[in-house]
Amino acid sequence: MTYIEAIKDGFRIVHRNWQLVLVQISMVIVSTAGFFIIVGIPLAIAFIIFGIDLTRYTEIKDIFRIFKEPTGIISKYLGLLLIVIASLLLYIILVSMLGIYVFGGTVGVIGRALRDKTLKFSMHTFFNEAKRLFLRILGFTAVIGIILLVAAFILGILGGGIAALVSFAKSQDSTLALFLGTSFSLILMIIALALILGILSIALYGVAALFFKNTGPLKPLMEAIRYLVRNPLAFWLYCILFGGYAVVSFLVLLLGYPFKLIPVIGIILSFPYQLISYVFSTYVGLAIIATVFAYYYSTEIFPEPVIESPVSQPPAAEEATIQETDVKDTMHDS
Repeated sequence: MTYIEAIKDGFRIVHRNWQLVLVQISMVIVSTAGFFIIVGIPLAIAFIIFGIDLTRYTEIKDIFRIFKEPTGIISKYLGLLLIVIASLLLYIILVSMLGIYVFGGTVGVIGRALRDKTLKFSMHTFFNEAKRLFLRILGFTAVIGIILLVAAFILGILGGGIAALVSFAKSQDSTLALFLGTSFSLILMIIALALILGILSIALYGVAALFFKNTGPLKPLMEAIRYLVRNPLAFWLYCILFGGYAVVSFLVLLLGYPFKLIPVIGIILSFPYQLISYVFSTYVGLAIIATVFAYYYSTEIFPEPVIESPVSQPPAAEEATIQETDVKDTMHDS
């Protein structure tokens, strides 16, 4: 399968299951409402219980004064701080679980649409796939999260080493320090970009392997690595899709910037534009997932048949002629 065919298949699948966009928007609405319920309401109640007067902090300089003397504020409002931390942790956990659940249902619908071209979207299918894949995607996400933390730690060590080297060079020669700082910064940026793209591509192809091969949460990691080593074109496809999504997001952000320059009408017009742009970005993001799944399915699960050359396999007409000649020879011999 070529890149163009995979991209066309991805957009066709999302177009046939456009309800997935509405599901993503609903998740954002629920997450936003959940923030006010889980974090906002307990915080407001805590303000009332502790008798905090927010009118004392109406100016920015008053807020900065709080950060200059945090010890007294923390000792005075320790209970409030614990409530805020607990509420935020609970909100992050619940939103993460909801996101993984919705992602599992989305992956399941896209994967089943690839297997059955006539399958149409239904909430029953979505919820069944979400429940079936939830625990496995949760475990796989935890593994990818650990890998990202290790990668960030390694990049932090490299960044610290570069900073120390540049500081030492600066004490010797400022021109050399500038050269080393620029060179090593570019090298570090290239390494970071390659590392992030590699991990993200492994994550997405790993989810595809998890669905199509029905494996556990750990095996898809090695499956994805082996697949990308055997088929490096899959990695470049993901890089192209990632770059395309970044360009589209930048253009959407750039087109919405003029609304901020208009005093009153711009604020009114920016809301529908933000909604439309979010729907469009969600649609493109789902198309990218579907494209990766389509390419993986066509190259790994259901590869295209290899067409042999005419030399190794004679045409049907030649085969018929050969068979007819053999029959005549047999009759003549008899």
